[in-house]
Amino acid sequence: MTWQWTGLALFSLTVLPAGVAMATNRVPERLRHRLAPVRPRGRALLLIYATAPFNALPRMTGASPDLTLACTAAGGLLAVAGFLALGLTTRTHRHRPVATPHEGS
Repeated sequence: MTWQWTGLALFSLTVLPAGVAMATNRVPERLRHRLAPVRPRGRALLLIYATAPFNALPRMTGASPDLTLACTAAGGLLAVAGFLALGLTTRTHRHRPVATPHEGS
């Protein structure tokens, strides 16, 4: 049970604030060019964070093994969805054509 508390606390102190900050578009200007697009990456990070409570809370409350297994599977699906969303946003941003300057500007 100590590992569940440790993992949940660690994820809540690191991944949750970063995901919320990115989803609300509150990122320092010096990091904005590296993290673009910011909001979709923040949402993907929140999906990845959702894995921690889905895995830890049923175990900490002493839920039945069937419920624990179902929550673990749901957490795994959330993690996969978050990583797919993160990969797709990164891929579409990198393969975007470069803007050319307009004539006469």
